[in-house]
Amino acid sequence: MSTSRHIVALLQSHIAGDDDRFMSVATQLAAHEARQGHGKLAQELRELIDSAKGRSSTVARRGAGPVPLAQPKGELSGLLAARYSDIRLNSMVLAPDLHAKLERVIKEQRQQERLRAHGLSPRRKLLLVGPPGSGKTMSAAALAGELKLPLFTVLYDGLIGKLMGETATRLRLVFDAIGLQRGVYFFDEFDAIGAQRAGQNDVGEIRRVLNSFLQFLENDDGPSLIIAATNHPELLDRALFRRFDDVITYDLPTPDIACGIVENRLSTFSLKTVEWSGVLEAMAGLSQAEIARAADEAAKGAVLSGSNEISTAMLIAALQERHTANTSQ
Repeated sequence: MSTSRHIVALLQSHIAGDDDRFMSVATQLAAHEARQGHGKLAQELRELIDSAKGRSSTVARRGAGPVPLAQPKGELSGLLAARYSDIRLNSMVLAPDLHAKLERVIKEQRQQERLRAHGLSPRRKLLLVGPPGSGKTMSAAALAGELKLPLFTVLYDGLIGKLMGETATRLRLVFDAIGLQRGVYFFDEFDAIGAQRAGQNDVGEIRRVLNSFLQFLENDDGPSLIIAATNHPELLDRALFRRFDDVITYDLPTPDIACGIVENRLSTFSLKTVEWSGVLEAMAGLSQAEIARAADEAAKGAVLSGSNEISTAMLIAALQERHTANTSQ
């Protein structure tokens, strides 16, 4: 394409309001000028393009509205599920140190231009480890909600293929999307692709997939957050841990956290007659998600009985039901 055609294409994309096309054509023009031997002009164009990209991402970060959600199309539609999250950090009951770590991620993301001005990078690659139901998935949703970013969840049934090299090829598509569409990309049950390369059941394909992930993760320097979560950190390859900016550990709730979850879920009900010592005993060993579900069950019981009061017996019965369900699994 000649310079004149580049100019026409730039005007067409500007008139159409197609910013992505405009930046693509501008990049092509810079490359064209470099091939023509106009190095100084090409460098000036590249600097202007980089500056424009930086401003547009800053506007997206500072704007009152969320980053526009582009639904995955084509093959990506079977690899990523996209949505906005209305969960916020203050809707979660977290241990103080865990809350502080998530707050730190949010603060660094919101003020990343200040960090980059000093040659520093914000945290954007997180590994969440802990037992099932301890809040890992909800944390990913809360980060997306706080930062007003779309949440993209990786779909393993579409990602993992039967043919050699198929999974790595699809993984590349996911990381291409990570570089193009700013969002929070969530790899739940991450041990499905991050298992140890020297494991007892290791096969060549597992090594290739893991090596591909390690390479993609290390080379990624885009604007998105990448969050992986696992219930089984002991299964993960050790090389993974140093590729993440932060490894955040989740535990079963302390008594204070457990009570806070119940009070948070039942904030519109009366708890004045609840004897917490018996409830705490019934909550022992349950995860945050199980306690929240038990609280919801108690709330349904109260509503259906026409009462606004939650009794000790209702709560204990709902909690014991969760224990029974765990035993039967």
